Amino acid sequence: MRLTHRDVVVALSAVAVTCSAGLLAQAPAKTIIGPSVWDYNDLPVTRTDVGAVRSVADGPTATLDELEMHITTLNPGNTSHPPHKHPNEELVIIREGTVETLSNGVWKRLGPGSIILNASNSLHGLRNVGTTPATYHVINWKTPATPKE
Repeated sequence: MRLTHRDVVVALSAVAVTCSAGLLAQAPAKTIIGPSVWDYNDLPVTRTDVGAVRSVADGPTATLDELEMHITTLNPGNTSHPPHKHPNEELVIIREGTVETLSNGVWKRLGPGSIILNASNSLHGLRNVGTTPATYHVINWKTPATPKE
């Protein structure tokens, strides 16, 4: 059997397409978050309809599949979103203001220094019930034990 120029071009094209598909199928690996320091005053502020958010970090660490942190400022009388649930666990630390959080089916009033743990797949929500903006730090994480979405 004799190979023609056309046969070679078709074979090389098939190899190129196969290699390209393999590369595209591999999601680029996110950089591991190592020792880090974030200055609150240096974090860019993104204004929202209900206040503002400062994104801190979003990526894997040495022991977590994902670590996502942000700081939300919620204007008086507002909620960031309706009560919801998600498979990852979430820690919320109130920095300033007065909020109510939905936890285990009950709305609870909290102030500065208070801590909320939203367990995996638990219905939760947060609203600013004070007369000043409420600011809180949110820390989300996923591990191999985190249920799938």
